[in-house]
Order: sequence, then C-alpha cells, then structure tokens
Amino acid sequence: MTVLKRESDIYPANLLETIAPWDQWWVIYTLSRHEKQLMRKLRASAVRHYGPQFIKRTQSPRGRIRSTQQPLFPNYVFLTGDEHARLLALQTNCVSRIVPVVDVEQLVTDLRQLRDLIATGAPITPEEKLVPGDRVRVRSGPFKDFEGTVIQREGQRRLIIAVNFTSQGASVRLDECQLENIG
Repeated sequence: MTVLKRESDIYPANLLETIAPWDQWWVIYTLSRHEKQLMRKLRASAVRHYGPQFIKRTQSPRGRIRSTQQPLFPNYVFLTGDEHARLLALQTNCVSRIVPVVDVEQLVTDLRQLRDLIATGAPITPEEKLVPGDRVRVRSGPFKDFEGTVIQREGQRRLIIAVNFTSQGASVRLDECQLENIG
C-alpha cells in the first residue's frame, strides 16, 4: 500500500497571522471530494487559502491502525485575496459556488482556534451541526484559553470549536473541572 505524504492545508503557512482588516474572504463550496485537489491548484497559483484537515485514525479488522488526512469540513475551503484570486479558484473546475464572508474578524478568529486545536494532536471529532449550550473557556491543560460550546455526548463532556459561518465545528473531550462558564 502506498503511503501518501501529508499535504499542507494552509497557504502560506503564516496565513492566519498576516490578516489585514481590508482582506476579503470567501467560503468555497467544492465539488464532492475535491478539497485537496482545489488546494493543490490554489497553492500552484499562489492563492492564499485554508482547508482545515485532521488525522483520522481507524483500526482495521486485523488490528492495524491506519491514519488518513481528512478535511475537517468536507466540501469547504476558505480563500482570501482579490477578485483575481477568486476567479482563479473558479477556473479550477473544483468549485460548486463561492460565498463572501461578511464577518471576517470572527471567521479568522474561529479558523485560528481550529488550527491551534488540530495542532495539539488530540483526537478530534468533526461536528456536523452545533448544539446550543454553555459558552466556556478552558482554564488549564493543553486547551487553555480555548473558547467554545460544551455538549454532552455518550457520557463525555466535549468542547466544540465552531466556525459560525458554516454552522460546523470540531470537538475534543474535556474534563469538566477544566472549564469556566463565560456566558
């Protein structure tokens, strides 16, 4: 079996640190299973983008652990740039539609938190739809200062880090004692 090299999900690597208030952002809805192909083409054209990906680990029937790089938000890639960058994305034949982002500051804040969450290496569970709950901040541990919404799942407390624009997010398991309610 061929093992593929891990591909970057962000271009350039410091994208989320170099945001200017006037930058235009778009959410790209890709054709089914075209996220990685779109990001390869955007990278080749030097178009700034982020398509969060995480490592999904599964166990085969024989007990072998397999790791695959999966999009955190299937069919979504976030792009920033001018009208020319948007047109280059459309020309890739990977795009279903593009929607402008109204609240850029909130989107970038959400994307930074997700990037940092993924970087911890903790097991992540993609969350398709967000459940209303208490807004919390993590007080200690590897997720200190992360903010999100708490949900209860299978007897575990989980913190959802959300991208409000897409109504999707990712969750990690937390101990209740690590949380403080922020309203």
